[in-house]
Amino acid sequence: MSKKKYSKEFKLKVLKEHEDGASFYSIEKKYDIVLGTVKRWNAAFKAHGEEALEYHNSNLCRYSAEFKQSVVSDYLSGGGSFETIAVKYGIHAESTVLKWVKLYNSHEELTDSRKIGGYLMAKDIKSRKTALEERIRIVEYCVSHSNDYSATAKEFNCSYGQVYSWANKYNQNGIDGLKDGRGRNKTSDELSELEKLRAENRLLKAEKRRQKMEIELLKKLEEIERR
Repeated sequence: MSKKKYSKEFKLKVLKEHEDGASFYSIEKKYDIVLGTVKRWNAAFKAHGEEALEYHNSNLCRYSAEFKQSVVSDYLSGGGSFETIAVKYGIHAESTVLKWVKLYNSHEELTDSRKIGGYLMAKDIKSRKTALEERIRIVEYCVSHSNDYSATAKEFNCSYGQVYSWANKYNQNGIDGLKDGRGRNKTSDELSELEKLRAENRLLKAEKRRQKMEIELLKKLEEIERR
């Protein structure tokens, strides 16, 4: 399901309802808004004014490595929850803060966002023909990098849409979902049972690595939250 987009005018309207006495929960239920969203709008509005209520495509936001480090350091030093840190720094999604903290705790370098327009570059890469084995490698890379479709598209020089489609087809139908379903299957899209088992094993290992990393991170974050 695609994420709903709300105008600044709509956000101001519901915040006025809250100001007049309506609870966040009742407003969210009334307008079928994801729980916690109106509370986040309210916090952002109080911290940064109406500009914070403008719709922003988070994929197009650019942040420097230094800025990311400051945000992560603030969170790890007990500066607040993901939500409050996001509001404090004018970041439009608390999940962005979580992602940076995950990277930092995994000993990965925090780098400038899309130094040369990386997201747009990934969007502009044209679709190309691929064999099944390559699609398996692409999905394996994508899974092990927390489904970063843009980075995967750039790494393998294929389109963002292809990566997104293959990752979803794999999630729904496994290795068979990555076969070329147009017309008769080509030789390059055929695997022996042994090859298929090996490919499935690689993808399962990639998923387990990702899950292990996330579990370890959550444990660290819980320890920090308890301080």
